[in-house]
Amino acid sequence: MNMYHAGTRLFLVFMWLLHWLPLPLQAAFGWFFGHLLYALVGARRRVVMTNLRLCFPDLGEAQRRSMARSNFVAVTRSMLERGVIWWASERRVRRLVELHGVDRVRAAHAQGRGVVMLVPHFVGLDMAGARMAMEMDCVSMYAAQLNKLLEKMLLHGRTRFGSQVLLSRQEGIRGAVRAIKQGRPFYYLPDLDYGPKESIFVPFFGVQTATIPGLPRIARLGNAVVIPLVVRMKSWGRGYVGEFCEPWTDFPGEDVTADTARMNAWIETEVRKIPAQYYWVHKRFKTRPPGQPKLY
Repeated sequence: MNMYHAGTRLFLVFMWLLHWLPLPLQAAFGWFFGHLLYALVGARRRVVMTNLRLCFPDLGEAQRRSMARSNFVAVTRSMLERGVIWWASERRVRRLVELHGVDRVRAAHAQGRGVVMLVPHFVGLDMAGARMAMEMDCVSMYAAQLNKLLEKMLLHGRTRFGSQVLLSRQEGIRGAVRAIKQGRPFYYLPDLDYGPKESIFVPFFGVQTATIPGLPRIARLGNAVVIPLVVRMKSWGRGYVGEFCEPWTDFPGEDVTADTARMNAWIETEVRKIPAQYYWVHKRFKTRPPGQPKLY
């Protein structure tokens, strides 16, 4: 066993021990390690600060630093508290993760429609995904991880409740569309930078941002309605809450670019409500339009 895998195993043992604690105590660990990582991990701190400068130019530098520290805490908490959905009982997960508006998904199915759940990258998305699997058999995609042991645990957490189909991004959208037509709602997370190959550039916080235009295509092919899901982490270990929003109407339209821009505009609106809980540690603006300078 090399040091890399030994470190992963040690981290997983720590998470397993931590998951037995009440969530407020886990949140305290997340607060401590989040501030520690903010101080020590300079490269990722610079990514977060770059994202915040681009997206919140009207804030002062001190305000952005405060938001960045809060973001490190939220991301760290979500990592450590993920042990709850990896090892805790279904009863405990149901108690800690609220899910409101599932009837909107069921109503769409009752009308013969497929469902795409549009889930932005807020830090609690895995919690809501596990909780949703208790309500209905779903389908979702995952990105292959370099650390295969950690990937195994991530997949375990997403599949231990209910019957969830997991597709790798390399499989494309065909498997997702097929599952939607079989009655499985699709837990879709489109707001990362996947490179230039399949992306188009549409605004996000006023920045031309490489965005996968999969949402309108999947909705059209699967005869599916889009029902957004916003996941919020409560303060100090009081749990998580996922809220299904009103189903989108007049979507998809005739213009894929306009549809994708609509998606980004909606995500931006939701991010502005709880900005510290968005996944700013990701290099969202890494892929640049031709001729534009790098931002990271």
